[in-house]
Amino acid sequence: MGGQWVQFVAGGLTVGAIYALVALGFSIIFNASRVINFAQGEFVMIGGMSAVSLVAAGAPMPVAILGAVAVSGVVGLLLERLAVGQARNADVVTLIIITIGASIFLRGLAQLVWDKRIHPLPALSGDTPISIFGATIVPQSLWVIGVTVVIVALLSWFFNRTLAGKAMLATSYNRFAAQLVGIEVRRVLFASFGLAAALGAIAGVLIAPITFTSYDTGIMLGLKGFAAAILGGLGNFAGAIAGGLVLGLLESLGAGYVSSAYKDVIAFVIILAVLFVRPDGILGAVKSERV
Repeated sequence: MGGQWVQFVAGGLTVGAIYALVALGFSIIFNASRVINFAQGEFVMIGGMSAVSLVAAGAPMPVAILGAVAVSGVVGLLLERLAVGQARNADVVTLIIITIGASIFLRGLAQLVWDKRIHPLPALSGDTPISIFGATIVPQSLWVIGVTVVIVALLSWFFNRTLAGKAMLATSYNRFAAQLVGIEVRRVLFASFGLAAALGAIAGVLIAPITFTSYDTGIMLGLKGFAAAILGGLGNFAGAIAGGLVLGLLESLGAGYVSSAYKDVIAFVIILAVLFVRPDGILGAVKSERV
């Protein structure tokens, strides 16, 4: 029984870490522009599929990962420059609709560039299971959790120690004040899409060896990442991480002790219940008017 519990917790933390990375992408873009980017899930898909293609072409795994992050990052920058940036004076609802349209476009484009099949990606360090406290855990799960911890630490350093990171934070707190002190808000928005896309790509590469990947894998991961961001408090970075991990644990424990058929239902019902009690999420949403 104890081993089974550890198994569920390990699985929940693994998928929760992926949700946290996707939720961080939502929060970064929301803070910079007050736009909810529903194409975030497609960045995850592009990262995973690009890594599969590069590995198939003979690239070593480190090169494939860097290439996947670069491809997804460029797609994110192009999305901002060609779509969101062109409609920057539009209202928030219009911008959200643009990101939904971009999501559908990228998914269709992925079918043309790749195909509709499900693709595997080799694990970063083999498939031999590891026994921990009676539970059997694949090494890739440890990679997912470990890389997520490193990314969170790097993001904390970036936002607190670099000028670019501080500019993003200043823009999130007060866009107009940031402009008054000379911060290029347009550049901040541009960079935020690239950073969010890179985070999505890393999530896609990390989860692909476990769940495989395909052209439509970003739909559910995007929705779960958005749910995690809402659960933790939209725009709150610590909340995005907490929301992702809580959502992952709820799903895993619900699937293990109730029924896997209701895994998604359980998660969203609990999120709705939390939002009824605390609408700003676990740690509170970032609130400020878009100027």
